[in-house]
Amino acid sequence: MGSPGHAPGKHSRKQRVNNVMPLSGPLVDAFGRVHTNLRISVTDRCNIRCFYCMPEENVLFSPRNEILTFEEIARFVRVAADMGVNKLRITGGEPLVRAQLPELIKQLKSVNGIDDVALTTNAILLADHAQSLRDAGLDRLNISIDTLSPEVFHRITRRDGLQRVLDGIEAARCAGFTRTRLNAVAIRGVTESEIEPLGRFARRSNLELRFIEFMPLDADGQWQSEHVLPGEEIRRRLEHCFGALRPAPRPDPSQPAVDYAYADGGGAVGFINPVSEPFCSACNRLRITAEGQVRNCLFSTAEWDARSLLRGGGSDEQLARLTLKCVAAKKPAHGIDQPDFVRPERAMYQIGG
Repeated sequence: MGSPGHAPGKHSRKQRVNNVMPLSGPLVDAFGRVHTNLRISVTDRCNIRCFYCMPEENVLFSPRNEILTFEEIARFVRVAADMGVNKLRITGGEPLVRAQLPELIKQLKSVNGIDDVALTTNAILLADHAQSLRDAGLDRLNISIDTLSPEVFHRITRRDGLQRVLDGIEAARCAGFTRTRLNAVAIRGVTESEIEPLGRFARRSNLELRFIEFMPLDADGQWQSEHVLPGEEIRRRLEHCFGALRPAPRPDPSQPAVDYAYADGGGAVGFINPVSEPFCSACNRLRITAEGQVRNCLFSTAEWDARSLLRGGGSDEQLARLTLKCVAAKKPAHGIDQPDFVRPERAMYQIGG
């Protein structure tokens, strides 16, 4: 089993597992997947309480002294970049609640080998920060917006704030962001009525929209497969409203979304279907949590402790070896659709979206 477009590389699986491969060059796992994408959570705190991510009240956050500093994050990224990582995504929690975030963006943009730095945000605070993020060199924004209805927004987030999200989207446009994407979690029984309004808003605003299937990472543990609103069903609904959708080119075979273009020229829409159509065979992503635990999958039940090396005098070589071990241990798939699937103990906000 190999990922499309990626050769397994010249190093054998035994060599990788024993960590005798060079501590630079591509991060290739036992299934031939080359890892070039790192998702960095900068906080587990958030200013809303989406039920698919966090508890409504009494949330247990990591103590602030356990959260990686910007300097520690930048050091880990430098090591990862030497091993072929070239794309970064800043996540949370809500990353914009982390003070001085543009300073981190500047540090990461200065790392040799890093070509692209993106940010995922709920946009509640984006109107206040869009220009400073753009000035710091941020390349792209992914904005989470599941609905255009204030009532449904409150049902999902357990908070108010939809207008602030819309203001943040406009502020991003004014700041000069041209590669902004809207992400909508699709939940059976909650968001069916939101498909058409979101599609119309994205088309009118010239923004790419992506629908993401509801995944078993909610803090309350209430996820059931019948709560999943499949991407294929959403696609049919959009075609009914706006006309034919045609498959769009896939320049990056490792991207999680399957993209379509409206036949009438009204933009593009993508579908991230981890439950109904797993895309694990092309996965190129690693993650590091806000407190410095490296993960090889969103659904991993194991972590590798980079913080202890960063704060305990560990060398860059040791950080590289830790990353190699993490990649070597990656499973062929997340296994949501398997009877022996085990949910991670952490919820989405604790891992990083």
